[in-house]
Amino acid sequence: MAQPGDSSAGNLSELDATAVIARDLIRFDTSNYGEGRANGETEAAEYMAGHLRALGLKPELFEADPGRTSVVARVRGRNSDKPALVVHGHLDVVPADPANWSVDPFGGVIKDGLLWGRGAVDMKNMDAMIVTALQDILGAGNQPERDLVVAFFADEEAGGVQGSHHLVQNHPELFSGATEAISEVGGYSISIGDKRSYLLQTGEKALLWIKLVARGRAAHGSRLIHDNAITKLAEAVAKLGRREWPIKLTDTTTLLLAEIARILDADPQRVGPDELALATGSASGFLLASLRTTTNPTLLSAGYKHNVIPDLAEALIDIRTLPGEEEAVLAEVQEIVGPDIEIVIMHRDIGLETPFSGGLVDAVTDTLHRHDPGAPVLPYLLSGGTDNKALSLLGITGYGFAPLKLPAELDFPAMFHGVDERVPLDALVFGRRVLGDLLLNY
Repeated sequence: MAQPGDSSAGNLSELDATAVIARDLIRFDTSNYGEGRANGETEAAEYMAGHLRALGLKPELFEADPGRTSVVARVRGRNSDKPALVVHGHLDVVPADPANWSVDPFGGVIKDGLLWGRGAVDMKNMDAMIVTALQDILGAGNQPERDLVVAFFADEEAGGVQGSHHLVQNHPELFSGATEAISEVGGYSISIGDKRSYLLQTGEKALLWIKLVARGRAAHGSRLIHDNAITKLAEAVAKLGRREWPIKLTDTTTLLLAEIARILDADPQRVGPDELALATGSASGFLLASLRTTTNPTLLSAGYKHNVIPDLAEALIDIRTLPGEEEAVLAEVQEIVGPDIEIVIMHRDIGLETPFSGGLVDAVTDTLHRHDPGAPVLPYLLSGGTDNKALSLLGITGYGFAPLKLPAELDFPAMFHGVDERVPLDALVFGRRVLGDLLLNY
């Protein structure tokens, strides 16, 4: 871990507390490799619990498996008769190969007015914003309007099996009285033409992680073998990876595209959905995938020696469908890969879609307008997934709201699971203020 005063530490006296906490969290390597393999979140969870205790709260730590720790605390509100709000983040991150980065991905480097590192946007920035927003509220002797359930989960990057799902299944009482939740991948600014707007995540696609299994005949590598498992798998993977799924609009994406067209003064009957999404610039990296199913190959595994034809080959495919289309897509995937390829479901989770209306949506919109007057707030369907999926099993309606006012030139979607992940320091300060405003008054 870098020490204060070194080249990566930054000047602590000039750093907002949000940047300091996010930087410290990045320096805990909580890489999650999936399938139960992870560096673990316990040290990061204990660090966050310490901050919560310093605010007079009583955090509880829950270890689903050794090293896989989540932390939860309840903040009493002025009006505990109102339904509680869950404010949550996750402590794990996807792995990062230092060879590909211009900085140490776990160094918490601060340069060029940005915080760099794995987790800077997904989502140790929001974890830090939650803590500092609470510091602003409780440190001033105030209380939030309603009870808050503050949670920092393990294992989100592997579907939350050892994090949010574990707590929902084994400790549902932690979330008693809660009806709504806010978390990641929403509330950030985008540029539509010359107009800064904000995306509020009101839904997310369903998740299907599958394994394709091809079997063939094991043999010497010099033989003529037509029943080659790798060949069969490669053909199936190529077909599925190249499948162009049709556009299907949901209520959320229909409203989003209509709002984009309104801001651009374009006719949505003449300008197609893809073209409207592309008009949002870098934000299209998220929005294009929300208009259709995606089936992306992510891992291949086969063989054990150069001169041995293996009898087994496997591939992992990350499928994201529109809410409610999981079974239909699975059936079509089987048609695409053919009957000789076995499909094994490794993990699946539901899709979500919530109307762009109601008290929390109104409060989010009003809060953003107080901090960035006149900026439109638009709904969108997240192409990925969050721990809101698990909370929905308790009847809790989840939104993505980690507010960030970003420079137009930053390709924000590329930061998620990307190389040189980074977030502007002033965006963290903005997020702290907006989130604190919302939690104090909603």
